[in-house]
Amino acid sequence: MQAHSYLKLSVATAVATIALKTAAWWWTGSVSLAADALESLVNLAGAMFALAMVTLAARPPDEEHPYGHHKAEYFSSGFEGILIIAAALGILWGAVDRWRHPEPLEAIGLGVGLAIVSSTLNGLMAWAMLRKAREVRSVALEGDARHLFTDVWTSAGVVAGLIGVMATGWHWLDPLLAIAVALNILREGVHLIRQSSQGLMDAALDAEAMARIEAVLARFREPGTVRFDHIVSREAGQRRFIDLHMHMPATWSLGRAAEQRNALEQALMQAVPGLRATIQLLPTDVEAHVDDPKDLM
Repeated sequence: MQAHSYLKLSVATAVATIALKTAAWWWTGSVSLAADALESLVNLAGAMFALAMVTLAARPPDEEHPYGHHKAEYFSSGFEGILIIAAALGILWGAVDRWRHPEPLEAIGLGVGLAIVSSTLNGLMAWAMLRKAREVRSVALEGDARHLFTDVWTSAGVVAGLIGVMATGWHWLDPLLAIAVALNILREGVHLIRQSSQGLMDAALDAEAMARIEAVLARFREPGTVRFDHIVSREAGQRRFIDLHMHMPATWSLGRAAEQRNALEQALMQAVPGLRATIQLLPTDVEAHVDDPKDLM
């Protein structure tokens, strides 16, 4: 199943959970359930935007975008983070008002049951989406999955709190839970925005990918004959890029040098999925930038 299909399922799941949580809020009058329903509404908006961005990111390179459209996924992650923060502020506003003017709740058992059903749906969807996101390295899919997991923990906290209200009769627990929910999703929203901004600023590859690259270079490195410097990496959505200089003896023929470079390029792409390598060939005794610390690598 492709990433698009998972996001379509996420949209359908969000619609179902909104209906369940809205019904739970309507019957109980619980502000924490209202907060939970509002977060699911944000899930729906985020999933729809993520679907649009994943579709855009899948477009092939063109004249205006020769490196492709992979960074579109970061817009999805950032947009969802902004939605989450907006939802958190709205929840805080309503929760503080209910804290000041508490009201008794009704049909709590029914509300708890509906919340459990919706949370189960979200949990299954989030688990499947996160597995797929790690498989295809989709930032948009991962952002939506993590938001759904946040919703699951939110619902679990709300359910526990409502059970506490049933057991103790302390109605102030309801707005207190709503405040806790808001703070939790506010934290997740900040995390998503930070992740998005890092991607848009051409962050370097993660340590695991760089370790694989270094292992490949070590196989091709020959002391006094073949060496590498000016190794620079960046990441754009599902695509990864590595630029480097490959130094070899000036006496080698062009065909031999090109053959060695092609072998290195293939090895790098096999070691790191989605990698595009740009390798510049230079004689062993030629430095591209004199006194540059990268020449010492």
